[in-house]
Amino acid sequence: MRKIILSICTIAILQSCVVSTAAKVVKGVAKVGYKTVKGTVKGVSWAVSKANGKIDKDRIDGTWKVIGVYKGSFETFSNDQAPDSSFNSECVEGFDQIVFNSKRSKFKPVHCSTEKEDWQKYDFEFGKNPLTKEKENYIEYNSNNYISVIDINSKTMVLEGNLMPKLAFSGAKLYLLERIK
Repeated sequence: MRKIILSICTIAILQSCVVSTAAKVVKGVAKVGYKTVKGTVKGVSWAVSKANGKIDKDRIDGTWKVIGVYKGSFETFSNDQAPDSSFNSECVEGFDQIVFNSKRSKFKPVHCSTEKEDWQKYDFEFGKNPLTKEKENYIEYNSNNYISVIDINSKTMVLEGNLMPKLAFSGAKLYLLERIK
């Protein structure tokens, strides 16, 4: 009798563990699915999901080509059923790009691949962004300008903010960049 009661209790405990673990997995998948918006821009996948936690500041290092621009914020983009994320560069030769040097904490926005722009000092932070009031990865430059780092992987980076002033006047806020070196 004692063995039967012990085995019933063991089965009940194991079953509740399996159910709670399965519920956590489903919640995690639902969060990822909710925050991810997929699309393709010039053959590059625009799978936008906000990074959970701190991004290593060295991942931003390199030269990044602007290939996609969305006129609106990340929240607007994530709720948009058919986001129009096209970008037509005005460059005849070269392309719009940003060069980051994480060791010196400097970046240089470069229009049409010319080298005429000056390096700007920045701080890569993880915390409450003063502009959006959310805990996220962001870049602060010129002591009062902020660019939110939505996500970075080995091939692409998504930034939100006043990255290209000439496009900001038309409402562009979300940028897809492709690593070129």
